Amino acid sequence: MSSLFEGLKPSLLWKHFEQILKIPHCSGNEKALGDYIISVAKDKKLAWKRDKVGNVIAEKKASSGHENADTVILQGHIDMVGEKNSDVKHDFNKDAIKAEKKGEWIQAIGTTLGSDNGIGLAASLAVMEDDSLEHGPLEFLFTVDEETGLTGATKIEPGFLKGKKFLNLDSEEEGAFTIGCAGGADSEITLSLKREKIKGLEPYKLKIFGLRGGHSGIDIDQGRGNAVRLLARMLWQAMKEFQFSLVRMEGGNKRNAIAREAWADLLVDPAQGQDISSFFQKAFDKIRFEYKAVEKEANFSFEKAEKQKEDPLTPESQKTLINLIFTLPHGVIAMHPEMEGLVETSSNLAIINTHKDKAQIICSSRSSVASALEAVRNSIAASCELAGAEVAQPEGYPGWTPNLESPLLKTLKEVYQKMFQKEPEVGAVHAGLECGIIGEKFPGMDMISFGPTIEHPHSPEERVHTGSVEKFWKFLTGLLAELAQ
Repeated sequence: MSSLFEGLKPSLLWKHFEQILKIPHCSGNEKALGDYIISVAKDKKLAWKRDKVGNVIAEKKASSGHENADTVILQGHIDMVGEKNSDVKHDFNKDAIKAEKKGEWIQAIGTTLGSDNGIGLAASLAVMEDDSLEHGPLEFLFTVDEETGLTGATKIEPGFLKGKKFLNLDSEEEGAFTIGCAGGADSEITLSLKREKIKGLEPYKLKIFGLRGGHSGIDIDQGRGNAVRLLARMLWQAMKEFQFSLVRMEGGNKRNAIAREAWADLLVDPAQGQDISSFFQKAFDKIRFEYKAVEKEANFSFEKAEKQKEDPLTPESQKTLINLIFTLPHGVIAMHPEMEGLVETSSNLAIINTHKDKAQIICSSRSSVASALEAVRNSIAASCELAGAEVAQPEGYPGWTPNLESPLLKTLKEVYQKMFQKEPEVGAVHAGLECGIIGEKFPGMDMISFGPTIEHPHSPEERVHTGSVEKFWKFLTGLLAELAQ
């Protein structure tokens, strides 16, 4: 084991996490990590199978004397979100994640770490390998493509699972049990663009960068800046004062991440270059002041650029595009009226890409109330109708309704209280968990989600607390022993 993980407990879990870091496994590229999981099952002579979409399941027989206990399912997702800082050279399709230890935290160097859900996977693999543990019959479910579409959970076939007690290892606060989650759905917008030839203008690039980004559900209430929205704001303000031509607008690259960077290629009258530069500086100074408490590294640049290969948009196309992006909903729309501190409904202005004849925009919306989710998607559709844009709104994923009378929850609370002499927190999260989909597919499943402390998932600030991992493991193994009785 490398010096980075030397001495960390449990050593078996960290051994597997170290291997996971070496295997590229962003959404859509999970086969190699699936192969590694299967290799562990084979080494332990466990029954396993892989379905058509790549989900892997393994089964471990009960430890001696616990053969009659109920089957317990441990579940996590194989994929991770690949986000990096723009100055970092990293190919998520082939490069290993480079990690470092800072005090009691493990984090990556300039990229996401993949502790979401790599620690959960490593815990399952450690349970698979450790024959000293006390437990009943176990199933280990590893799903694909959770981060971009919950595809693995959606396409699990009937009969793939036998157990009725389901432990999802994909939560991110030690000592907190999740018993419900939001549902969500995307809106995919296409706006037709027209271009025209213009001479005598100089190319510039306006860029916003240094924002924290983060998970578009869990972090949506943290007041962080969205680079796409802020870029549209600056361009909208500039349109009222100057004449310039927009060539391209780009920003965001993950549906479930808050956009950290965005930029626009512009053509500007040389005589106005200095004035518009001063204007953008003043506009961003106001933004920096607004976000000073949460976006300490926020920055922008407005610099001369190379000659543009494409013609700029017509004034009408430019105005329509900027207006549309600036008016699309982003952020918290409603807080839950009964669960303090829980976001009920939100929307994330996730991605903007411009092409020669069209712009493509993606919004990702969430809510724990189905009608509220429908309403926010309807408002997006209404904005698109005003702009003359087309919008596709594919079916989303369901929420997970909390069950405070869950027998499994009762057991978890008792074990946690006995083990750590304090009450665990119980609540729901404003994020999509696979429990909602799996619960619909397998009626009667009693489900709880828990995990170690992971901060800032889906961003290069992602980190996992080593002490919480040790505590998480102690609780998981103690819980399995209790459920075997």
